[in-house]
Amino acid sequence: MKLTFLGHAGFVVDIGDQQVAIDPFLTGNPVATQRAEELSPAYILLTHAHGDHYGDTESIAKRTSATVIASFEVVSYLGQRGISGHAMNIGGSFTFPFGKVTYTPAWHSNSLPDGSYAGMPSGLVLAAEGKRLYHAGDTALFGDMALIGKKALAVALLPIGDNYTMGPEDALEAVRLLRPQVVIPIHYNTFELIRQDAQAFKAAVETQTDSRVVVLKPGEHFTL
Repeated sequence: MKLTFLGHAGFVVDIGDQQVAIDPFLTGNPVATQRAEELSPAYILLTHAHGDHYGDTESIAKRTSATVIASFEVVSYLGQRGISGHAMNIGGSFTFPFGKVTYTPAWHSNSLPDGSYAGMPSGLVLAAEGKRLYHAGDTALFGDMALIGKKALAVALLPIGDNYTMGPEDALEAVRLLRPQVVIPIHYNTFELIRQDAQAFKAAVETQTDSRVVVLKPGEHFTL
């Protein structure tokens, strides 16, 4: 499983011959090193529909015929635009050709591009090739992360930007609950309001927990 960081909270995940995009926010992303036109995923996973996560979903899906996996409300909205999707909800799992996806809670808000209700925001666990990846989405710290941690996570993608999501201190506590082998910080330094020191976060996590932190720059890869 190869992860390519798109910047902010976006990733491309290559699993065998399948490619999956998560929260593909590229157009308008000041730190992105790739353009939406360069992505050709078969599937797009969305944690929620805020612009900095929904991003280029429509243009990519229309060009590549990708299936969008998201909340019922988001998939219904996309269906009105001729885009195929697979609707899911919190606690539900489904096995796709690339692996099994489980949607998890996230404490945040959620709305569609037109401002209408987009269902509950979420995180997700992707199980493939014998490994589990957790993308927390935009979330506050919550105690039930300990239950997600029981899934023996290979990697956790955790927001550290503060203001809209967990900051570094709460993200450190999230690592204690989740107990992943590897942590990749996300949702920071895209804009001034969420500027954080990822190296300081790395030092705190690796000093106070058994997890390892991998800090990726946009365009860089990590292979599980």
